[in-house]
Amino acid sequence: MKKAEIAAVLTDIATLLELKGENPFKIRAYVSGARVIESLSEAEIAERVAAETLDEVKGIGDALAQKVGELVRTGKLEFYEKLKASLPPGLVELLEIPGVGPKKIKALHEQLGIDSIAKLEEGCKAGKVAALAGFGEKTQAKILEGIANRAAYGKRHVWLEAWRVAEPILAGLRMLPQVEQAEHAGSLRRRLETVGDLDFLVASRDPQPVSEWFVKWPGVKEVTARGETKTSVRLETGIQADLRIVPPEQFVFALHHFTGSKDHNVQMRGRALQRGLSMSEWGLVPAEGEGTAKQKAEDRGRKTDIRTEEQLFRALGLNFIPPELREGSGEIEAAEAGPLPRLLEEDDLRGVFHNHTTESDGHNTLEEMTRTAQELGWEYLGIADHSKSSFQARGLDEARLAAEVAAIEKLNASKKFTTHVFAGSEVDILPDGRLDFADDVLATLDYVVVSVHSVFNRSREEQTARIIRAIENPHVTMLGHLTGRILLERPGYDVDAEKIVDAAIANGVIVELNASPWRLDMDWRLWRRAAERGLLTSINPDAHSTEQLQWFRAGVAAARKGWLTKEHVLNTRPLAEVKKYLAAKKR
Repeated sequence: MKKAEIAAVLTDIATLLELKGENPFKIRAYVSGARVIESLSEAEIAERVAAETLDEVKGIGDALAQKVGELVRTGKLEFYEKLKASLPPGLVELLEIPGVGPKKIKALHEQLGIDSIAKLEEGCKAGKVAALAGFGEKTQAKILEGIANRAAYGKRHVWLEAWRVAEPILAGLRMLPQVEQAEHAGSLRRRLETVGDLDFLVASRDPQPVSEWFVKWPGVKEVTARGETKTSVRLETGIQADLRIVPPEQFVFALHHFTGSKDHNVQMRGRALQRGLSMSEWGLVPAEGEGTAKQKAEDRGRKTDIRTEEQLFRALGLNFIPPELREGSGEIEAAEAGPLPRLLEEDDLRGVFHNHTTESDGHNTLEEMTRTAQELGWEYLGIADHSKSSFQARGLDEARLAAEVAAIEKLNASKKFTTHVFAGSEVDILPDGRLDFADDVLATLDYVVVSVHSVFNRSREEQTARIIRAIENPHVTMLGHLTGRILLERPGYDVDAEKIVDAAIANGVIVELNASPWRLDMDWRLWRRAAERGLLTSINPDAHSTEQLQWFRAGVAAARKGWLTKEHVLNTRPLAEVKKYLAAKKR
């Protein structure tokens, strides 16, 4: 079991103990233990477990060391399983509602007998929750809003999580001798920010063994449908996955069709009809004559010259349209006018900004983050720990920030890593638009990210003015997560994005594309027009651990949907150019 999984188990134990009303010191020991485990390397944990010396690490006592050892050796923890079984399962599920923490759940359970989301909703609608001490009408309203959001978002998954589940399945399909071609389809291939289910498309003349392999995939929990050409399963992650198997000559047409989107496909079919053609998942055939599109395609499909999507688009007088752009939002008109721009690629990035260390709420040290950035081949890494008003994130005050800047300068001077580290800060935008640090402090930094972390309930006009005031500070380099949204959990606060973009352009401020899979903020739907007007972005993972540096992939996916090229992105530039850009901004 990897350290991130071990830390997650320890954190879960702390939460479950709090639900049971256990001793706060005992609870805190598990929380602290999780942070210590996250700070160790995988190798050190394995070595210490083997040598039975984990209890020598500060913050890991004998009892905790035994439990971590059991997790490392067996992948399970009997204490954890018994603890989960001792509580009604619905209590743990209540934690999925924003704003409902262990203390509130304990009160709800003891005073109102609430042990499920259904009972919580019923209690709120009856006004019983508002009547409890420590709750009130506002809390009750927020709980109801959270329940409604959970119902709306519950069947979807963030893109990066879905991608990680789908990639090994696709790789396995491609290795089967009966498979000639295999691809993702649907919203996953279009890199939509959230995905409902997984769609796999396979070209094969021998479908039975392929379907048999699919239903026996180790992650399959349930087979929900089984047919000659389509099979559906439910994976242990909760995602439904569909496998469609088609003859090789039909593959390209089915791939285009099942990639979607619906709006794109409708426009493509309309374009085909204007040319006297019928377009469907079965093929591209003359529209006139008797018979269905399927029958006509079966008659002519083996004779078609179309074997790639490039050829399919060309047959309709279009340049190739990447899957990410197929949303029915002007991509067909653009592909008719000429070649589409070369969209941003993962390899274009030379570094990332807006990342956190253990100095604030990160889980890895400065050196660990830098080492991972070097392993990723990056020329530079930006560290931007939280400022002091983010007390919940252990935000840095002026003295701690100065110490961190000095540590970064020392690390760079040591030449220990080839990756250069930029010293920054994620500075809170205060409710009135002022910044959390004075200008003389901001001037000591290589770059400054400003973000809203509090008071989300301002009016559209007030919130917009607040952010614009922050942007107008001459020390600000970039704006963090424009709307503060958390995908599948809460919408962003209400802002006038167009006015903020105007202000950013006017003041030479970057608007980041926050690459956290749960943010992807600013939304890709806004980027094409913003970039055309001259807005520059930076793909920032907002990483709080070394593993989360990999989140840049989700940011690149969202950037591609926003029609962004490497010219639109600061962190595609080499180190020397970035140094020059940041230095010019400080003048």
